[in-house]
Amino acid sequence: MAGSSPTLRRRQLAARLRELRLQSGMNIEDVANRLLCSTTKISRLETAQRGVSLRDVRDLCQIYGVTQQAEIDELMQMAREAKQPGLLENSGLTAVESTFRTYIDLESAAASITEFQTSYLPGLLQTRDYAHALIRGMLPRMAQEVLESRLEFRMKRQELLLRNDAPQYWAVTDEAALRRRVGDDQIMRRQLERIIEIGDLPNVTIQVIPFTAGSYMGLDNSFVLFKFPNQSILDTVYIEGLVNNSYLEKDSDTQPYREAIEHLRATALNPRGSIALISEICASYSG
Repeated sequence: MAGSSPTLRRRQLAARLRELRLQSGMNIEDVANRLLCSTTKISRLETAQRGVSLRDVRDLCQIYGVTQQAEIDELMQMAREAKQPGLLENSGLTAVESTFRTYIDLESAAASITEFQTSYLPGLLQTRDYAHALIRGMLPRMAQEVLESRLEFRMKRQELLLRNDAPQYWAVTDEAALRRRVGDDQIMRRQLERIIEIGDLPNVTIQVIPFTAGSYMGLDNSFVLFKFPNQSILDTVYIEGLVNNSYLEKDSDTQPYREAIEHLRATALNPRGSIALISEICASYSG
């Protein structure tokens, strides 16, 4: 469920602790001196870069003058839930890189997910056969057991679009991703049929930027924007790189991507026109 994600709980707790500090009129140095720790620890607690122990919560509540037991209990519960296993641990899968754990928790906790892809189709829309051909082509040296585990988990992740509390999912893709032949014609036809099917879900919107759009903002940069139910949790942008993946959280860093999304949506065909183009391309795969 979205509300029980450890990552979301950690971020909620971090945002609340920062809010309490600001309300108390204290700066990070003041708190560090009272808590007998480094300013780095306080900074990392408030940015959810490290977990918060129950003792930390208790001590910080005392420092900030929090006296309402109900509020203290709520913060304590957040700290407990932030330590619970996430979707990856509960799945029993271990082959997913640790650097992707953050992404998985963000995805499962988000109220809305906006994804833009230029070269291949988004993971939440992929069929197993398409994903297999895609990963095998991109990572030819990957061990078969690791590949199978990754495929299994990718299919598991797609269930979030069918949850009762499913996020709003908005996928914008370049026409190139639809026409790039991954696997054989049969794989591509079934893949595009799958996208058309998912596009009927009330919480899913799919748009395609056609070749006729020419150059546009974001053409060189695929990314995902996560928004969360609690407005105190900052939007997060995920950017996948060849070697390293990046997460942007500062408002000044994520704002350009929010602006890019508005441009991309305006540049793309509307949802009905997008599905029509997908259907046309699907028919071209005769396998």
